[in-house]
Amino acid sequence: DVMTSMTVSRLPKPPKRPIHGVLLLDKPLGMSSNKALQTTRWHYHAEKAGHTGVLDPLATGLLPVCLGEATKFSAHLLDADKGYTATVRFGHYSSTGDLEGELTPGERPIDFDQAGLLAAMASLTGPIEQVPPMYSALKHQGRSLYEYARQGVEIERKPRQVVIHRLELLSFDGQDAVLDVQCSKGTYVRTLAADLGAKLGCGAHLAGLRRTRTAGFDIADAIALDALVEMTPEARMAMLLPVDILVNHLPIHTLNDAETHKICHGQPVHVAEKDAIIQGCRLYDSQQRFVGIGRMRADGLLWPDRLLAFSPAA
Repeated sequence: DVMTSMTVSRLPKPPKRPIHGVLLLDKPLGMSSNKALQTTRWHYHAEKAGHTGVLDPLATGLLPVCLGEATKFSAHLLDADKGYTATVRFGHYSSTGDLEGELTPGERPIDFDQAGLLAAMASLTGPIEQVPPMYSALKHQGRSLYEYARQGVEIERKPRQVVIHRLELLSFDGQDAVLDVQCSKGTYVRTLAADLGAKLGCGAHLAGLRRTRTAGFDIADAIALDALVEMTPEARMAMLLPVDILVNHLPIHTLNDAETHKICHGQPVHVAEKDAIIQGCRLYDSQQRFVGIGRMRADGLLWPDRLLAFSPAA
């Protein structure tokens, strides 16, 4: 694991290549999402890269990394529901909501049973309101909240509605509960843990977090960073998913050669199935190569919305 322990800035710079695709990365414990991204980018020699939803250094798990032209189509992943395996430790609150913070005992000892825990979990399922934690990247007057928190400054935060689609108890040993969480974007699992501790009166904080799902992707299909580093270049390339997998929730529209030429030059085309693609569609040329995405406008024409830089043009 030599490569992952070195800062990317110290690595010799290889020649950059036009690499395009999506890698499902299993981010290791103790590494920032940006460090994992830059290490991945270095090993692919990619000109451009971006990740889709930050994981804290203390969290592990699924981090889709977009390389090259895939970065243009990553918005869907940012907006998607997420799944986590969360370890909630009862008995203390934490100033940061996790193991890094200063611990404060709860109002009373841990005196609930599994039935009481399940009842508290049920009350936090469905649409709920969360107050974002001070230790977060949310901005206030141009600065992240965690910058204020480190200076001991408390900023008033408005509650935000999120949706906890599923909250399932996997195990409970009397102090630690392992939960399967399926939630909407913008959910803070640290806040969910603290709210659960408040419901039960004994306090709680997040002792572990692993992202298991996002946008239809699953941790079972992800590759650990140390394994990626050890791969041959050919095996590494084989791990990349195609760019259009990021928009596979959209319907398909196939263009003929003349339409492909127009779309690739920023011009609209007429389509018959307007209702089917009112929210946008994936565009493919006559050889079934992905071109980009198109959207209907008020004029009833299908316009290019986001295209690959290397789109085939007739």
